[in-house]
Amino acid sequence: MCPLSVVYEPGLHFIHFGFLPCPETTTVPTVEETHKYWEKEKKKKKKELTVGGGSDMAVPQASPPGPLHEPAMDLQPCPRSLAESFLEEELRLNAELSQLQFSEPVGIIYNPVEYAWEPHRSYVTRYCQGPKEVLFLGMNPGPFGMAQTGVPFGEVSIVRDWLGIGGPVLTPPQEHPKRPVLGLECPQSEVSGARFWGFFRNLCGQPEVFFRRCFVHNLCPLLFLTPSGRNLTPAELPARQREQLLGACDAVLCRQVQLLGVRLVVGVGRLAEQRARRALAGLMPEVQVEGLLHPSPRSPQANRGWEAAATERLNELGLLPLLTK
Repeated sequence: MCPLSVVYEPGLHFIHFGFLPCPETTTVPTVEETHKYWEKEKKKKKKELTVGGGSDMAVPQASPPGPLHEPAMDLQPCPRSLAESFLEEELRLNAELSQLQFSEPVGIIYNPVEYAWEPHRSYVTRYCQGPKEVLFLGMNPGPFGMAQTGVPFGEVSIVRDWLGIGGPVLTPPQEHPKRPVLGLECPQSEVSGARFWGFFRNLCGQPEVFFRRCFVHNLCPLLFLTPSGRNLTPAELPARQREQLLGACDAVLCRQVQLLGVRLVVGVGRLAEQRARRALAGLMPEVQVEGLLHPSPRSPQANRGWEAAATERLNELGLLPLLTK
């Protein structure tokens, strides 16, 4: 049985704070019940890290969450009100998405903003250092990136060793055997994330050079998997369900862009760019939307040299001076 349950109708998948239905359950969990479940899971994870003997990951402090490795240069925490407001928008979106229903081809849904909350919160509070001029916008988590680390394009080694982000990653209540969540111990690298963050690491040197004026965020917090474990992009969802999902995400993106004072949104990939233009139409021309080739290994153009293409595009947009010392 699932640890928490939702109202179930055959053929439909409901999200309620990251939980999918078990056929035998019929009750709707309260927010308090959901909170208690995650607190229990966090305590269990900490106990495993303390007595398991097989993990190199340090037990995180309760407040603030400590990284596994400190970044090369110390960073001051971001203004509390800005970080908290950004996180509140994400939680508000989670609550809204919990009311949506998804049918085939969706089999399982992961929400790393919930089960990877500690590293995700650490990422936002560490690197949301005041207003941002530029927002690099991804579409949604990948199975070996943000789904493992809670960080957009979050290739494990870069998140841990360059961004200096750590913290416990819990197991989703329903997990596909072909897509296990191993957190910062995941041995598989995400090519898109390695290309994306590796490029900015080489360009900027230190994280604070990048985050001084830029931030990275995903439009949608959910990862969709088919029953076989194949990754589904939002574009592959049935039209009505896709529009309900992305419509909610668009509204929150608009508020987040205003919150951060963003003047340029760079959609990473065509779909992210198109959705950003739609979501932010009411903020133009004060907010500009442009695109950047997605670093996906499924893109022949990216495989021919994504770093060179990214350098050329950032130069066209006038961003290179912002990203170098």
